[in-house]
Amino acid sequence: MFNPSRDEARRFLIEAWAKHRAGAPLSDLERIVVRIAAMHPEYHPMLDAPEKFAHRDYRPEAGETNPYLHLSLHLAVAEQLAIDQPPGIRAQFERIRDARGDEHAALHAVLECLGEVIWSAQRHGTAPDAKLYLDCLARQA
Repeated sequence: MFNPSRDEARRFLIEAWAKHRAGAPLSDLERIVVRIAAMHPEYHPMLDAPEKFAHRDYRPEAGETNPYLHLSLHLAVAEQLAIDQPPGIRAQFERIRDARGDEHAALHAVLECLGEVIWSAQRHGTAPDAKLYLDCLARQA
């Protein structure tokens, strides 16, 4: 199983964006990253200046959003939706998207639930709970 370090994950996002900007060929996974990054123009300056931002810590307690984490969560959700794992996530996403009328808003609802599940797993020292994830998604409208 691929388990990149923080720096490797950030470098992958930055390099995919740089290849896109240069018009270089992209892998399938890099194309997904570029599509996600395109939805977040507020992160483009960060992706375009890795020497300034790649090693920065982002502190939630200071009200900061970690753009690399946000993009990585989007990537995880894109993969989950592609394979419907956990089973039922795609149907829940489609229901949320239809209710909200906005795909990006629906993706962010899924990201919030994924974040909750990851936080819970880390807090309790357990594997992520698919039932908790799907229950959270069921509460989204």
